[in-house]
Amino acid sequence: MKKTIVTKDLLISEFVKIYGEGEGLRVFASPARINVIGEHIDYNGGFVFPACIDKYLYVAIRKRSDKKITYNDLFFPGSFIFSIDTDFVFDKANDYANYLNGILCTMKRRGISFPCGFDCLIASNVPPAGGISSSSALECGFAWAVSETFGLEISRKDIALMGQQSEHEFMNVNCGIMDQYIIATGKKNTAEMLDCAKIEHTYVPLELHDYKFVVMNTCKQRRLADSKYNERRNECEKGLEILRNSSFDFCRNLPNLCSLTMEQFEQCKAAIKDPVILKRVRHCVSENERVKNCVEALKNDDLVSVGKYLCASHMSLKDDYESTGLELDTLQSSAMKQKGCIGARMTGAGFGGCAIALVKEDCVDSFIEAVQKEYTSVVGYEAAFFGCGSSDGVMEI
Repeated sequence: MKKTIVTKDLLISEFVKIYGEGEGLRVFASPARINVIGEHIDYNGGFVFPACIDKYLYVAIRKRSDKKITYNDLFFPGSFIFSIDTDFVFDKANDYANYLNGILCTMKRRGISFPCGFDCLIASNVPPAGGISSSSALECGFAWAVSETFGLEISRKDIALMGQQSEHEFMNVNCGIMDQYIIATGKKNTAEMLDCAKIEHTYVPLELHDYKFVVMNTCKQRRLADSKYNERRNECEKGLEILRNSSFDFCRNLPNLCSLTMEQFEQCKAAIKDPVILKRVRHCVSENERVKNCVEALKNDDLVSVGKYLCASHMSLKDDYESTGLELDTLQSSAMKQKGCIGARMTGAGFGGCAIALVKEDCVDSFIEAVQKEYTSVVGYEAAFFGCGSSDGVMEI
């Protein structure tokens, strides 16, 4: 069907058209997320600072009387049909169904069994491959829907860990924990300072006063598994190995790159001879410190400093981590020229996807118009923009 705004009523109506009337239909919502700051350090043991936003992927689900599983998506034609007793394996031909089967596979590996199958209809208002975590919204929303429908009582933290395990073992994407964690555990009007080494979080009030975040989508399609994400992660692992084998005593038992302070990095950086590896490590260490400083600035109601840390983060991702590119750099630089914008950076894995900007509310419309004009003139096609508020994590509606 033609792309439209998804609502609960629309999803229920379309579900009944596809699967017929019946008892027990439930609908769940899974939010997208932005990462305020702390990019590419979740898998390096760092602190990240994400928040759920009010853009949702929806899952409608109802048990069947047999062992059949049927997946449909409101905006993509065709059904995927399996048996709940299947030993699921990744198959490129299964498209988005791989994310769902990966969750079921992970549940089965943890000893969960299912007495019957189910019908499922998915629809999303989250831009796909846009850097605000559409795949994690799908994984966590589906996992929560299955858990609640079958009375599995899986904790929110375990929902996140299952999403990550599925990415690693089923989708073959060596992702960190941030996306799944915030989507599973987020609370409205807060961001989470998540310690990715300990898998512990602290809620921090997200008080933006007369400012709001504007999400700027490059509209450059890219898939995380096909990007340079895994390459960057491997480079970080090489950097950690080099430091552990160096002559510096404080590096020998280094648990992860983000355990280093900037002062320690300056002492030991000479051990890293490869200039590319050196840049990757410098980004991780400096970004981790920016997260801590940014959170303190937010607690102190210092939004100007928050904006400066956002910009510094983008520059590090551009120069040291090399994960931005023409599209993201154009959005960020254009954003910072506009009245009312006090900070901007890429968010997500990069290499396309989205950036965010912290913009005064009464300047949002003129901001979007001006950035769109410059972006189109430089890149050759339009970006997509939307202001966003905060949201709770996965929920039944």
